Amino acid sequence: MSQAPTDLDQLAINTIRFLAVDMVEKANSGHPGAPMGQAPLAYLLWTKHLRHDPAAPKWPDRDRFVLSCGHASALLYSLLHLAGYDLPLAELEKFRQFGSKTPGHPEYGHTPGVETTTGPLGQGLSNAVGMAIAKRQLAAEFNRDGFELFSHRILTIISDGDLMEGVSSEASSLAGHLGLNELKVFYDANQISIDGSTDLAFTEDVGRRYEAYGWRVLEVDDVNDLEATDGAIRTALAESERPSLVIVRTHIGFGSPGKQDSASAHGAPLGADEVLAAKANLGWPAEPTFLVPDEARQPFLDHAERGRVEHSMWQALRREYGTSHADAAAELERRQTRALPAGWEEQLPVFDPASGSVATRKASGAVLNAIAGSLPELTGGSADLTGSNLTYIADAPVFTSRAHGGRNFFFGVREHAMAAALNGIALSGLLRPYGGTFLIFSDYMRPSIRLAALMGLPVTYVFTHDSIFLGEDGPTHQPISQLLSLRSIPNLTVVRPADANETAGAWRAALENTTGPTALILTRQKLPILPATSARGGVANGAYVLTESEGSEADLIIIASGSEVALALDAARVLAVQSIASRVVSMPSWELFDAQGADYRESVLPSSVKLRLAIEAGSPLGWERYVGDHGKILGINGYGASSPYEDLAREYGFTVENVVGQALSLLG
Repeated sequence: MSQAPTDLDQLAINTIRFLAVDMVEKANSGHPGAPMGQAPLAYLLWTKHLRHDPAAPKWPDRDRFVLSCGHASALLYSLLHLAGYDLPLAELEKFRQFGSKTPGHPEYGHTPGVETTTGPLGQGLSNAVGMAIAKRQLAAEFNRDGFELFSHRILTIISDGDLMEGVSSEASSLAGHLGLNELKVFYDANQISIDGSTDLAFTEDVGRRYEAYGWRVLEVDDVNDLEATDGAIRTALAESERPSLVIVRTHIGFGSPGKQDSASAHGAPLGADEVLAAKANLGWPAEPTFLVPDEARQPFLDHAERGRVEHSMWQALRREYGTSHADAAAELERRQTRALPAGWEEQLPVFDPASGSVATRKASGAVLNAIAGSLPELTGGSADLTGSNLTYIADAPVFTSRAHGGRNFFFGVREHAMAAALNGIALSGLLRPYGGTFLIFSDYMRPSIRLAALMGLPVTYVFTHDSIFLGEDGPTHQPISQLLSLRSIPNLTVVRPADANETAGAWRAALENTTGPTALILTRQKLPILPATSARGGVANGAYVLTESEGSEADLIIIASGSEVALALDAARVLAVQSIASRVVSMPSWELFDAQGADYRESVLPSSVKLRLAIEAGSPLGWERYVGDHGKILGINGYGASSPYEDLAREYGFTVENVVGQALSLLG
């Protein structure tokens, strides 16, 4: 039999509910049902268990609270306001309005206390897996006897929709394999989706699925039974071997006489009459709206004060740590500022053109291993392609369920979960994650890449097998549109280096970028090391002049990226024999070039030279901005084929003869 909450419990819970209801009603937009149902669970987490300090939202050892079902954002904003974060009631009254701190779905870096950007379902849970990984790595690296600097938990509320998304299955499988006991997930089992009952499409036994993943599974029959709910929370928090899933039966739109347990409570305001009916049903005043009784705040503020004390104790421990473990303390301090170690770039290798050809994926592996010793925050791996992506740090251990200090990861064939987990790792602010796969499979990662760009996270993606020139695997594995697709994502820097030295420059650009992710686009096939690329500065500028004819202004400019740069140079030499002056520009990154000043861009692509030819073994779309109205683009508008790459180059026109012919046609 359910135990009734105390009057104060009920008052605080209903305060959460009706703040959310009033937010949605005033905005005439939003999702009131989930906050109304989840309020008792959230109340217990935020007044009894979550270790946090609203005055220090970036305290490194705070517990993380992730609302994976981001459509329930009104719940989170209510909690943040009541707990004393810098989110005044006036911001709640501007819910979903331009410029407010209360957007329709939570946004990291925009609202104090929001740990990650959620909304696309499954992302928050999968980010939380990365957060748990980061906690384990940081604890293994920095904790010492008597100095447990990292001991936090990751508390996550998820929905039926989160569990339907494939990314959450990938991530949950990985979490169970790794035994991430830091991860405590609370499943809001309200059995309602937008279309209606979840029975329409979702009838699996979630508990048994998660038991098969290796999780501990607990169940609560009624979220309004606070004693049972709190008991399950405490049991989950005490679990020390496995991640925990607590299945909590809730009622969407709880208290609304006409809409409880129906899809109509999910994604639209209750309506003025139903709001009044719900308030009357739960004994809440009809007016004023956005009512917060002083006594309802007190449980949140009291618990936040306990968090402030714990934070103060942690700060004292860290000061003592600085005396006892000065080197580790200095390293931790450096990482909190996101500063790179002084002189790290001196470890970047310089590749000698006389040493022969090398694939840029192989050069990337060499660069990674050369700099890893100077950058202990670097951590990552591949989605079952370690030997192809060359993402393994040779002198570092592997992260496993029993060895938490490993920097090398085996993510398995889980590209999307890998990308989402990388976001969670990066959100620690103390680690620089990278993840590798074939460029074609970036499509499986795109939602998480987009969110990394939206959040401004410094994640590095190592995408190899970058064009049709990967050869015999054929069109299923040969990317055509992926470069264009990645370049279309705002705040993502895409770098496609021409050779080994540009690859070193690409890694440098990625690591010096602290405000967004970077995608490195690398070849399977060997490429010559070009003498003119030995200087590293060109990549940072996005494009630069490799060669040009002496004595006169160029008749045309040939622009290329990646493996096609060597082809452009070969064509320029043939044109020179025919007394045609040309300039060859390597353009590894549109984004970095576009960020340069107008004078620099003019110096590389002078407006006086109208005839331009761009060469890239991918979609030609987008290159028109650089070739202008009088130029041409040699690209690919279809798909590839299964064949040795030399044959593909001939069939698709990526030969010296064809490039020269295209140039001559421009010149008339």
